[in-house]
Amino acid sequence: MINLLPPQDKEVILMEAKKKIAIIICFLILFFFACLILISISMRIYIKGYVESEKSFLIESEKEFSQSESKNLQEEIKLANFLIKELNYFYGQKIYFSKIAERISKTLPDNFYLTDFSMILSGEKEINVSLSGFAPLREDLFKFKENLEAQEDFKNISFPPANWVKAQNIDFYVTFKIWN
Repeated sequence: MINLLPPQDKEVILMEAKKKIAIIICFLILFFFACLILISISMRIYIKGYVESEKSFLIESEKEFSQSESKNLQEEIKLANFLIKELNYFYGQKIYFSKIAERISKTLPDNFYLTDFSMILSGEKEINVSLSGFAPLREDLFKFKENLEAQEDFKNISFPPANWVKAQNIDFYVTFKIWN
């Protein structure tokens, strides 16, 4: 094939071909950047949606954890209150042995001694006391009985009749109740 075109026309055709190639390359570059922008926008929208869903999941988890934590705290408070109430009840039912023993020892005459001493809580405010011991004389035992009866909150004082049979060296036994 013989090219019969003058060199100027050839140059114009060559320039037009180069121009078309440059336009196509620019169009491809613009298309590439447009696709890149669209992909980045879609990724941004996807990531933003994912972050929002994770935030809502995190908020929901925090609420659930906070509620379970507050429930656990409430249960611990209820348990502590129950234990405190039980301890108060326990200490309220406690018999103060030393105070009662001191009051009873003040009623004993000097030459007396006890061989057995027991206290039993029988009601909310009632304590049954049993004493046994040795008294040298019946008069001392009678004085002990009067001392016990002189105490206002010592009730139902009971000496068995066998305590009064001997005049000397008496092994006695007495029961009474103390009202708190």
